[in-house]
Amino acid sequence: MGMTRWAGAAALLLAGALGGTAQAGCGDDPAPCEIETGTYHVELPAGGGEDAPALVFVHGWGASGEGTLSMRGMVEAALGRGYAVIAPDGVPRQGRPGRTWGFQPERRGPRDEVAFLAAVRDDAGRRFGLDTGRMLLAGFSIGGSMATYLACATPEAFAAYAPVSGSFWRPHPARCAGPVRLLHTHGWTDGTVPLEGRLLRGDSLEDMGAVAQGDVWQAMEIWRRTNGCRLQPRHFAETGPYWRRAWDACEGGSLDFALFYGGHGIPPGWAEMTLDWFEGARLGE
Repeated sequence: MGMTRWAGAAALLLAGALGGTAQAGCGDDPAPCEIETGTYHVELPAGGGEDAPALVFVHGWGASGEGTLSMRGMVEAALGRGYAVIAPDGVPRQGRPGRTWGFQPERRGPRDEVAFLAAVRDDAGRRFGLDTGRMLLAGFSIGGSMATYLACATPEAFAAYAPVSGSFWRPHPARCAGPVRLLHTHGWTDGTVPLEGRLLRGDSLEDMGAVAQGDVWQAMEIWRRTNGCRLQPRHFAETGPYWRRAWDACEGGSLDFALFYGGHGIPPGWAEMTLDWFEGARLGE
C-alpha cells in the first residue's frame, strides 16, 4: 500500500477512536451496560457470547466506548474470529465533551480505574457468559497508557495486554507487580505521543509539577526487567506495515514490540496481528 493510501486508512481508524456513530449498547439492548462505577458497551460474535474470548479496548482522550465501536475494521475483525468486543467508558471530562481516564498513580482521578476495568471484566463475564480467562486488554493513546498501568499494577487481571500509541508517563514506575504477556505497538513518527516522550507542562523535566509523557524505550526496559527477559530479543520480522521484535526467553510472560511507519493512530491490520499474537502465534516461526 502506498504511503498516501496507508496514511488515509490510519487516519480513518484514528477518527473512529475519537468518536462517531456506532452499534453501541449492551448486547441486544441499545443502552450501555451499567455497573456501580460506570458504563461499558458490548458487541457479541455470531452465536452469542457463551465461553467466547473478548477484546476489551480502552478509548483515548476525549473519546468514548461508543466511539470505540465505530472502529468497524477492528470490531469486525474481532467478531469474525469469535471474540466479543467490550468498550468501557472513561469518566466525563469537566466542561468538555468526551471522556478520559485517571490512569497515573501519582494523579488519580475521581474513580479507581483498575477496579472499574476489573468490574467490567467480571460483569461482562456473568452477563454474557464470556470467558474471563481469555480477555485481552488493549487501548489507544491514553487508553494505551491505562492498559499499561493496569498491567503493571495487576498483571493477572487480564490474559494479556496490547497498548497502542500509549505507555507510561514520567516518573516511570520503578517496578511492576509481576510478569505479563504484552505487545506494544507504536508509530515511528508519532508526534502526539513520541517514542521518547513529550513535555506537556513545565519548562523542563526537572521542574516541580512538570507533566510529561514517558519514554517508550525505557518502558520496554521496565517490562524486560519485570519479565526477566534476556536483553536482546530472539525474533525479528517484518509483517505488513510492522517492524517487529519479540523477547520470549523470559522467566515469566513474554514481550513483543511492533513499530510502524506512521503517526498517532491505529494502523490497518492491527487487530489481526494482535489477535494472532494473543492466540499464540510465535514471531519468526
